[in-house]
Amino acid sequence: MIERVVHSYNLQKALEQVIRNKGSAGVDGIKTTQLKMLFPKTKNQLLESVRQGNYVPQAILGVEIPKEKGKTRLLGVPTTTDRVLQQAVSQAIAPLFEPVFSSNSFGFRPNKNARQAVGQSRDYIHQGLNHIVDIDLKNFFDEVDHCLLLNLVHQKVKCKTTMGLIRKWLRVPIQINGKLQKRRKGVPQGSPLSPLLSNILLHELDKEMTRRKLKFVRYADDFSIYCKSHNQAKATLQVLVKFLRTKLQLTINTEKSGIKRPVNFTLLGFGFVPTYKKGSKNEYQLVVAEKAWKKLKERLKSISRKTAPVKLEERIAKIKEVQRGWLNYFRGTSIAGKLQSIDGWLRNRLRYCIWHDWKKPERKRKNLIRLGASQDHAYAWSRTRKGGWAIAQSPILGTTITLKRLKQRGYQSLTEIYTELNPSFCEPPST
Repeated sequence: MIERVVHSYNLQKALEQVIRNKGSAGVDGIKTTQLKMLFPKTKNQLLESVRQGNYVPQAILGVEIPKEKGKTRLLGVPTTTDRVLQQAVSQAIAPLFEPVFSSNSFGFRPNKNARQAVGQSRDYIHQGLNHIVDIDLKNFFDEVDHCLLLNLVHQKVKCKTTMGLIRKWLRVPIQINGKLQKRRKGVPQGSPLSPLLSNILLHELDKEMTRRKLKFVRYADDFSIYCKSHNQAKATLQVLVKFLRTKLQLTINTEKSGIKRPVNFTLLGFGFVPTYKKGSKNEYQLVVAEKAWKKLKERLKSISRKTAPVKLEERIAKIKEVQRGWLNYFRGTSIAGKLQSIDGWLRNRLRYCIWHDWKKPERKRKNLIRLGASQDHAYAWSRTRKGGWAIAQSPILGTTITLKRLKQRGYQSLTEIYTELNPSFCEPPST
């Protein structure tokens, strides 16, 4: 197995994948953009130490990212070299596990995606399975038991050297605020091997649910079960909570878990709304959940923050990248009205950035005149005491920094992109 891992073709494929995934540097400070040049120089020595079983991974870098309600999530970022090796191991051992994984497991698998998971969920709901057991695992990636996981991996991976590598990566310390901390459980998020390892562990849950003939959908550690009645859902919840605790040593988040109906259930950013058509009692259409809208606005707000030292063209390019990715994911949903609202808000954010970049009153006056404002209006607005956000929403910038001029700088509205991705959608007029 180790020879498959270190084979030149497998390593090259792993290297390209890590570079494509981008991501931040680990404790050694080496970025993915430097890998293509640096990795070949250390490759032979690295592979020899791997074959001999002498390779020692570097500590992973602990990075906290914000969550809702002021909470944070700890990500473990391995060095880029370790990421290449982990990707190579993942590519080598995944074919051993893929054939046995459940067809109802959609996360981080070839030819599977989130939209398929949502589609399967809606199919179950349309079958009248409207009592949904929604289970959220509490800090799943931080609570994975190493011994249990390694035993499951060893059932398919008999190579001592490969197993040694996986064990070292699980046990490697994490550096938080410059201090090293031991790790005796958990799989670091941010590792290329983590998605496969999480699927290997939770496949035991899939097998239990399949044995009980339950209708379920799982995407990584996010899973739900679809039942005909409340009593069946209640019994199912109790059984699975016990199985998770006793067999997999995992606990559920009681605040987020429970029995839900389709109208108050969300899955991977999607919500379910009844169609209210005659003769369609159990039919629901997909909508974008409020949390997904909030995340989109937060990302756009971060990119369009006036104090960020970024050129307007760079801001617009980043905005378009976020917009296209988000709209491609949620394509086919009825979101036209809300897109227009966000478009107007975002254009004002860009106007605010431009106004802020002009800085001095005299420069503001000259630019307003150049863009068509009268001498009197340009002077008055350049000397106003109003705040920048109020000015961004005022007629003076709406009539000078027009939609046409923003488009000339590369701006494209959410509504326009949505129209491209959904040709049947008729775009309403924009202002």
